[in-house]
Amino acid sequence: MSELDGLERFLRTDPRDVGCDEAMAVLHVYVDLMAAGEDAAGRYPGVAAHLLACGPCNEDFTGLLAAVTNG
Repeated sequence: MSELDGLERFLRTDPRDVGCDEAMAVLHVYVDLMAAGEDAAGRYPGVAAHLLACGPCNEDFTGLLAAVTNG
C-alpha cells in the first residue's frame, strides 16, 4: 500500500469508528443484541462503523454470531 492509499483510507474512516480495542470489548454484547433481534447498530453505532471498516474484527463478529445462533 502506498502512502497515498493509506492517507485515502484514513480520510474515508467513519468518525464514529471506535477502533479495534473498544469494538472487541463489547463485541459479545453486540452479538447478543443481534441474536435477540435487537438494533445493535443503533445502540452501538461506533461498533457498527468499525465492523464495516475492519475485516478482521468483522470476521470475529461473524464467527461469534454464527456460534451464538448455531448458523
